[in-house]
Amino acid sequence: MAGHSKWANIQHRKGRQDAARSKLFSKLSKEITVAAKMGDPDPDKNPRLRMAVKEAKSNSVPKDVIERAIKKSAAGEGDNYDEIRYEGYGPGGVAVIVEAMTDNKNRTASTVRSLFTKNGGNLGETGSVGFMFDRKGEILYPLSAGDLDTVFEAALEAGAEDVEDTDEGYVIVTADTDLASVAGELEEKLGEAETVKLVWRPNITTELDLEGMQKLMKLVDALEDDDDVQRVTTNFEASDEVLEQL
Repeated sequence: MAGHSKWANIQHRKGRQDAARSKLFSKLSKEITVAAKMGDPDPDKNPRLRMAVKEAKSNSVPKDVIERAIKKSAAGEGDNYDEIRYEGYGPGGVAVIVEAMTDNKNRTASTVRSLFTKNGGNLGETGSVGFMFDRKGEILYPLSAGDLDTVFEAALEAGAEDVEDTDEGYVIVTADTDLASVAGELEEKLGEAETVKLVWRPNITTELDLEGMQKLMKLVDALEDDDDVQRVTTNFEASDEVLEQL
């Protein structure tokens, strides 16, 4: 029975991973569709589409899925999505920004509000927490891209604002309006980046203990599980000890 139980657990976990992968593909395809509809269907002439395609490729979305999404948009087919940003507070007073793409604003607003309420949060007005974040461009490179001095110099010359050195690689921060140009210049010097995207970076943070983090993660997981939600950003801060326990 133990063997059977272990196999069932593995199957369940694989099922969850497959579902999460399918959901991610769907969200990335949606971003490609919107980017292609808003601008030129040629990624070389459309910075947002180019970034969306790069993000999709870095998450192993098949080439034919990417091309199909672009072709449908160019032909005027596919669903029309509205981009909406929701802002609110999670457990422990943590600021939360939810970015969504939806073909039904009422449904999405109702779902997001309900998820905040059920998970100890409170949905606010647009702008209620936005001042705690800055809109920035973020480019990720692996450590194999070069040593810190090489990457820092290349980023500085390309017009980046900052370079953060982490255990996993380099995080290059740019002004939101400079992301496409900096990414293009860095690609010539350092090769293709792992990801290139616009993000919300907190300028004010709220510290949480283990219990607070567990409650917050429950809210974030519930939001990210919704098909209309593209991205969830929070301004939590937690000690290494809390993160290890989590």
